[in-house]
Amino acid sequence: MILPGAMLGLLGGGQLGRMFTMAAQTMGYRVSVLDPAADSPAGNIAEHHLCADYLDERALHELGSTCAAITTEFENISSIALEYLAQRCVVSPHAKSVSIAQNRILEKQFLASNGFAVAPFAVIRQGDDLAAEIYKPLCPGILKVSQLGYDGKGQVRMSDLAELASAFEKLQQVPCVLEQLLPLACEISVILARGLDGQVALYPVIENQHEQGILDMSVVPARVSDQVKQQACYIASKLAHTLNYHGVLCVEFFLLQDGQLLINEIAPRPHNSGHFSIDACVTSQFEQQVRALCSLPLGSTTLKVPAAVMVNLLGDLWLTGEPAWNEVLRIPSAKLHLYGKRTARPGRKMGHFTVLGDTVEQALTEALAIKAVLSKAC
Repeated sequence: MILPGAMLGLLGGGQLGRMFTMAAQTMGYRVSVLDPAADSPAGNIAEHHLCADYLDERALHELGSTCAAITTEFENISSIALEYLAQRCVVSPHAKSVSIAQNRILEKQFLASNGFAVAPFAVIRQGDDLAAEIYKPLCPGILKVSQLGYDGKGQVRMSDLAELASAFEKLQQVPCVLEQLLPLACEISVILARGLDGQVALYPVIENQHEQGILDMSVVPARVSDQVKQQACYIASKLAHTLNYHGVLCVEFFLLQDGQLLINEIAPRPHNSGHFSIDACVTSQFEQQVRALCSLPLGSTTLKVPAAVMVNLLGDLWLTGEPAWNEVLRIPSAKLHLYGKRTARPGRKMGHFTVLGDTVEQALTEALAIKAVLSKAC
């Protein structure tokens, strides 16, 4: 075990890193952040901020020689950096898991080859054969870049095969995955933690709603059948075991109208849909990340309240000035979280709020009311 008082390293300085840092400091750890931005949410509150590129050898050496264990706040970290650090201290998750999750092609191929159900897909690497009839069954579909796509970025929807060439051109002709669009009932996610000893702790299944490809709202517990919840938890646990994963993992699912459950994608870290856990669970996903990294016993994931609804706060709300936070704070069961970002941009995640309730309906009604007032004000 790595006990409180030790220095923990973090690759990435965004809001997920900020919440990890806060959880670690609350538990008595110190945190050193490596992030190239001089002004980052996590770097601003950590004990030490190494302002350097993620492949800067000098910075990596300092991080690896001063930290007892190191984790990541997002998956687009070079496996070279993770392998370098793993020779010097504990690194979680390991480079192999991250390299699979950061590349949609590798991710889809890994899932399919290991028997996990995914939407029908094809790999598009070059534009020579875009009119091939083999792609016709995947239309209507969505073309996604294999790397660095997130929050709806790097994706183009297409209704038929004739649009494939222009979609590929729009995405700069980089390697892509063409995925068939399927009739969805809803989208859900499962967040879990897995320790080095193989112990798994599962959070309640989350129901997610998106707007323009960005997560808008998460509802807990998900309004799906117990059978679907059990199946999702089983698949997520099996995937963590197959990956030999260590740390916090999010598995996003498509629930089809016929009841079929497909894995959409995986995130080898805490996830936006799990922010409800900060206020609603005995152990937040960020404290769990600390526990798993330090080989501590995993904490309880039990809900402290019957229901919770988390709503993202995007930069669009700042168009006419500071949002009306009194509309959030006047609700006794609402919890406001702002990420310390100084510049608001449309689509940028600036914070979130969570409403706790005795029922999903109550929490959802209050959350939607707050959201409507904030949106109207901007």
